Formats: sequence, C-alpha cells, structure tokens
Amino acid sequence: MKTTCAYCGVGCGIRLNREGEGWQLTGDEQHPANGGALCVKGASLLESLDFPDRLLYPRWQGKRVSWDEALDTLAERLTRILAESGPDAIGIYLSGQLTTEDYYVANKLMKGFIGSAHVDTNSRLCMSSAVVAHQRAFGEDLVPACYEDLELADLVILTGANTAWTHPVLFRRLQQARVRRPELKLVVLDPRRTMTAEQGDLHLPLKPGSDVALWNGLCRYLLDHDGWDKEYVARHVSGFAELAAELDSPEWQLEAVARSCDLSLGDLLGFYRLFARTPRTVTLFCQGINQSNQGVDKANAIINAHLLCGRIGKPGAAPFSMTGQPNAMGGREVGGLATQLAAHMGFTEVECDRVQRFWQSPTIVRGPGYKAVELLEAVHRGEIRALWVLGTNPAVSLPDGNRVREALASCELLVVSEVTANTDTARLAHLLLPAAAWGEKGGTVTNSERTISRQRAFLPMPGEARQDWWALTQLARRLGFGAAFAYDHEHAIFCEHAALSGFENGGERQFDISGLAQLSRAEFEALTPLRWPINERWPQGRARLFEDGRFATADGRARLLPLHQQFPSSVALTALPQGGALSLLLNSGRLRDQWHTMTRTGHVPRLQEAEPWPRVRMGAASLLALGLKEGDLVRLHNASGEARLRVGLDEGLREGEAFLPMHWTDSQCSQGAVNRLLPAVVDPLSGQPMFKQGRVWVEPQPTRWQGLWIGSQPWREPMDWWASRPLPEGHCTLLASWSEPQEALWQRLAQAGHWLRLPLAQGWCAVALQQGRIVGLLVVGEKYPDLKTELLASLLGTPLQGGALSQTLSTALLGESRLVCSCLRVSEQRIVDAITRQGVSELAGLQALLGCGSNCGTCLPEIDKLLIKHVYIASA
Repeated sequence: MKTTCAYCGVGCGIRLNREGEGWQLTGDEQHPANGGALCVKGASLLESLDFPDRLLYPRWQGKRVSWDEALDTLAERLTRILAESGPDAIGIYLSGQLTTEDYYVANKLMKGFIGSAHVDTNSRLCMSSAVVAHQRAFGEDLVPACYEDLELADLVILTGANTAWTHPVLFRRLQQARVRRPELKLVVLDPRRTMTAEQGDLHLPLKPGSDVALWNGLCRYLLDHDGWDKEYVARHVSGFAELAAELDSPEWQLEAVARSCDLSLGDLLGFYRLFARTPRTVTLFCQGINQSNQGVDKANAIINAHLLCGRIGKPGAAPFSMTGQPNAMGGREVGGLATQLAAHMGFTEVECDRVQRFWQSPTIVRGPGYKAVELLEAVHRGEIRALWVLGTNPAVSLPDGNRVREALASCELLVVSEVTANTDTARLAHLLLPAAAWGEKGGTVTNSERTISRQRAFLPMPGEARQDWWALTQLARRLGFGAAFAYDHEHAIFCEHAALSGFENGGERQFDISGLAQLSRAEFEALTPLRWPINERWPQGRARLFEDGRFATADGRARLLPLHQQFPSSVALTALPQGGALSLLLNSGRLRDQWHTMTRTGHVPRLQEAEPWPRVRMGAASLLALGLKEGDLVRLHNASGEARLRVGLDEGLREGEAFLPMHWTDSQCSQGAVNRLLPAVVDPLSGQPMFKQGRVWVEPQPTRWQGLWIGSQPWREPMDWWASRPLPEGHCTLLASWSEPQEALWQRLAQAGHWLRLPLAQGWCAVALQQGRIVGLLVVGEKYPDLKTELLASLLGTPLQGGALSQTLSTALLGESRLVCSCLRVSEQRIVDAITRQGVSELAGLQALLGCGSNCGTCLPEIDKLLIKHVYIASA
C-alpha cells in the first residue's frame, strides 16, 4: 500500500508492507517528491500513532457522550446562535493537516449553507503572504515551479528557510544534485548561520526584516548593469515604469542597501553579480519571508527580480514558495482561507453566483471573513460565539498566546476535533470530537509543487474516531442541508471538488483538475501522484506554469510592483528593563525532529533525543553579559507574557538576537511557549503574523535547586518550573525551584511515600520504591546534573541493590553524549571514538561504519566539524 507523509510540504510518498501483526514503513521510490527518501520524522510515523490520551469517543463538558448526542447538542446550540446573532457569530478554524476533502466540506458548509465567511486555517500562519504575492504578481495563487527545477538550476537561493531542517528530504535532493553538478551554486539568505547556511557557497546574514531592501537593491543593480531581459518584460510584464521610478531612489544604491541590510559590500556585490550572470536561478522562500509585517512585499520583491530577468516558467528558473504543511496548498485550492471562496475563486458577483449555482446552496457569502488573528480577537470580544477548531492548536500556535487562551476560555461554544485530548486547546473545549489520525483516514493532499497525492487508510479507526468530513456532513444533515452533503466516501467529495474547479472555467483560472471529476471509485483508490492543472489540455498534469509567458491576469501579463522597505516599530520594548535584564530580538522557528506544537511528535522518544529540552539560543556575548552558561535557566519577558527556559549557545546568531523554537507547549514545559512573547502584529495584506521578530528582556532565573526525575510514571508534584519528555520506558522531567529549599523538598517527598536518599558529590539522589523495586530516581543539586538518562532508566522496575545502584549512578554521572545523527541514532561520542580509536579519517568511512549522515544528510556539517577537530587540527 502507498500513502503520503503527514508532515511538511515536500509531500513524500510512503510505502507500507504488512509484516505479521504489524507494518513496515519505507519511502516510496516511485513517488516524484522523494524517490524513496524519508527524514527522521517521516520514518517514525508508525511510532507517532501511539498517542497518549487518545481521544476515542465524544466528550461534552468532560463527560463521554455518543456521536448522536454530541452532534444533536452541537446542532441545537448552533441553531440557537444563528437565530439570535446570525451566521457571522459562527467560525471555523481548519488545519493544513486535514485532507482536501475535509477542507472542502467545511468550506462548503460554512460559506454556502450556514452563510458565514469566518473560515480560516492555520495555513494563514505559514503561507498566506505567498498567496497574496502570487495573486498580485500572477493574477492567481500559482506556484510555477517543480522540484526538478532545483536540480536543473545553476544557482539556488534559499531565503527565509532553514531547509535542511524544515524540508530535509528536499534539501538532501538539492545536495545530491550539487554533488552531480559542482557548478550548481547555493546561496543562503538568513540572519542566522543555520545548518542550511553552513552548507552554502555564500551566506548573507542580513539584518532581520531587511529583505525588501536586499531584493530592491538587486533589481536596481540589474537595471544599472543591463542584467534584465528587456524583451521578456516588454512582451509579458506590466508595471516596469512604476518599478523603475521607485528604484531611482538613492536608498537602493549598493552602498545604501549594504547599510540597510547590515552586510559587507563585498558579499552583497558578489551575490548580485552571481544572480545577474546565472540565467537558471531558483529562489526558494519560506516562513522567514512570509512571517513578517511585510511578508507579501518581501515575496513580491523576490518575484520582481525573477520577472525582470524572465526567469520563470523555464527549467531551472523560478521563484518557488515552499509550503510548511502537507496540505496547505490543498486548503488553498478549496477556499480554506477566509480571503477565498472556492477553487481559486474570489468574491466578485460573477464568482459568487457561479459557486452558489454549482452548490445549489441557499446562500453564499459575498466577501472575506476574519483571518486567523482577527478570528480569535472576534471570539475574545464575544462577536463570534461558537468556534469549531479542527486538527490544530491555536492556544499555542497563534501570537499573543495569553490573549488567545483568554479568548478560547471565554468562548460560549468551543468545539475541538482532535486525535488526543492532551493539547492546550483541547483542554479548553466544551465539546471534544475524536478525529481519525494519519493512517486511519483517506483522501488527497497537495504538496508544494502542486502534486496531488493520495493519503490512504491502512489501520482501523480506534474506538469511535471518525474522519472530519464525516462529522461535518452529519452536522450539515442535522441543520437541514442533508441533500447537499450526502457523501458516503471521500471519493464523492473529491470528484465534486474537481468538477467545481472546471465549472464555467474558460481558462481564466489555472487551477483546474476537472480531468479527475469523473474518476470511478476504483480509479480514485488507485490514483497516482499528478501535478495540476489536470484537464483536457493537460490530462497528465503539468510540471511548470507560465512557459508561454501568459499569466492569470486579465491582460495575460505579470505585474511588477514598486515596493518600500518597512522595519516594524513593534520590535521596540515600551517598558524599562529591570535589574540586569538584556534586551534581545527574538526569532522563532522549527527544530529538525519536531512538528508544530508536538501533538504528533512530542510523545515519540527518539524524536526527542537530538533536542531533548526547550532551550532559547543566544550568542556568546549575550551569555557573557548575563553571566550565564549553557544549561542555566533564564527568564524572558515583555508586555505580552513571559517564559522560562534553559539557555544554549548558538554561534550562528547575530549578537543581540535570540532564537526560540515554536514547538513547546504547556504539555511539555510549564513556561516554554514562544508565542506568549510575540505580539499579534500581522502583514496588513495577508494577515500573516510576524513570528520572526519580537523584542524581549532576558535575565538569569535564580534557583535554590535544580533536578532531574526519571520514573516509570510522570512527575506529579507541583513545582516552580518543569520540562518533560518521554523515554522508551518511562518519563524524564527537569525540575527547578526558586521558592523551596532542598531540604523542604526532601521532607515533602519523605512524607508522601517510600523514598531512599543517597548522597552525591554535588547533591543527592532520592530513590522512589514500590514493593522493593525502583520506580523513580530524582537527582537534585544546585545545577542540573548531566546524566546518562537511558542508563538510569534501565534501573526502573529492578529490585533495590545498593552496590548496583551506586555503580550505575557513578557511571550515569559521567554525562550523556549529544546525539548528532537522529536518523541512525549516532551520538557524538561514537563518532569521536571512530575517529580517534579506530582511525576513520573521512566522511565515507564514518558513513560505512556508523551510517551517520547517510539518510537525510542534515547532520553532515556537524560530522565535518568533528572530522576537522579530531583529524586535521589534532594532526596539525
């Protein structure tokens, strides 16, 4: 059986084979996206299905109810709200994790039958700026490129993306192309020197937010040095005169741009020259461009440069927006964004009438609804009385997190469809509905290169879990719309969606998959990956768009746009610092082995090993100024909220800046959510939040003691601060207190159960016993103990033996080696041992001996550093 990965926008194909009572998962070597490769997240998908607190039946106000009771209650409450406040009092918030069929039914129900335009998706948080940029430049939300273009290009520019971590399989594909074709150059534009930047031929650490200046400067350079395609612009592009007039400003001269971007003149000029002389150029952009107060303009600035040179619609030449989620594009196709109607149609009178006639619906919305941040703000002020959240966790993922939580907690009717009850949003719900997980549901998803792939069910739905489209249709029938929602399988939904894409479409919309509208059930089940458009003209799909130079605008010409650099005023702190606090610019982003708010990945032990604890990263000067060492606890705070985390050194950060991953929630850390610190500043055109720049005060967090718990059960006692992760057999929790002395902690433990305390050189170890067996170990000292956690965890469940316990503790206190290769679980110590003890002196030897770096390749720079340190420097 074949299916599609549930994670990023690469859209990797997966092959599943039955082995006895279980399944074996491998990459699908025939899928055009990945050719058999998988990253560590994709390879661990089967492990991720063992959800803690799996939601198996509907719950109303915390109590189990039947589906009929749940849906009857929901229909009755919505009917009352509709009668009292009208359809605009109802909202729905969707997810790029849903199938296209889930999305389609939700959008149709809300916009064509209930009559509310307040339908948005968490794709608003990752790709909506690119959507608007495409619409402004091309006339439609169209990604013109395909993955092969990265391999055919002579220059690939990665901007606003740590692609080695966010899209590992695609980055590995690019790196393999560079090995085959050494002339392929890689330029990385990123304020941080990331794992991706370390592998580039040129890294430009530009000032955060200065992207428009960089690309405007490039366009000015192209005009000044005759590096643009005059014939292409004359035939296929409009807006040149307006852009040229804007570029006449002195602020786009080379020296001025270098100052604005805080770059050396030589590096900037080198990039401009490389771009000018390389016709086959692909610019891949992602969240670092989109998640900004000026994300749309940044994307259009990139597109401007490509249009000026005619580098679009050609093999190896395109601006290429990478989506973050597996079906962010599928949601855009069906109207999952509040700013769309359906099938790439907007809200003109003709389009509204067309969709209403196709749906044969009693009403149709005539304008956009609230975007994500606006949607939750409307909930906060009580304007939206009922909100249905499907497959996402806005309590954590939206900015100004404390206010979002207030909104959700005060909502009159909050409905959450989820696979687990253990999310920050689910814990606030009035009605919880058990959703089918990946592997249990079927449908289609569309990846970043417009490839539609099947997700197929290979597991039964546990308990009373159901697909989201099913729950939506059951509600529709209770609201009196049964005839329009009489679907019995996702096949019927997909065919209707495909038919709508071609309905009265005379070619003005390039999104057209009407060639799939008549698929039989068997053909749908056997559907192989295809890039849209798919219609009579393109029955097998189309790799690239705009090859003929015609765009989706009324006159067929692309649009150049005059743009201005804007630095956000919101990054300034309004309050004065207290004590020894340091002001830093905070950036948020992803880790390689985690996904979003960790609902899918936080319970998988091996995905925690490389980055086991929430850490905020800072430069060496910042640590020195604060008197901090790696591993110390720090407090971050501003007017929006606060967080407390361990601190880590990142030598790739610009000084004065900090980086905090987006993943940590109240399920993993008592005070680790980055979005409690980021204000709700959005792009005025797209509504996409500015996650990449926020200002915080940072100061040391003094503690009276710090500790580590390893137990067969999670830590339950109240504590000032904690962070938790799973182990293969048990649980591991960091603990800290600034209010309770060590002795008071011991007295509290001793009174609560059977404990044995052993002295250690830097503190003590409390052993929890149950019927003479070890069920937990708590190591306490002034600072966090560096322990071999797996070794200590091996004691769980064993009889208490003083000699064995002392020996194991002594060995465990020698410290744990950092995991370098997540895919093959190879630690730094094993690599160093292979180099120093076994004489391995090159990468190929390490790959052959240990396997490290031979799968997704994201650890290769770290392996190279170890080789340099232990082979070349040591021999010198």
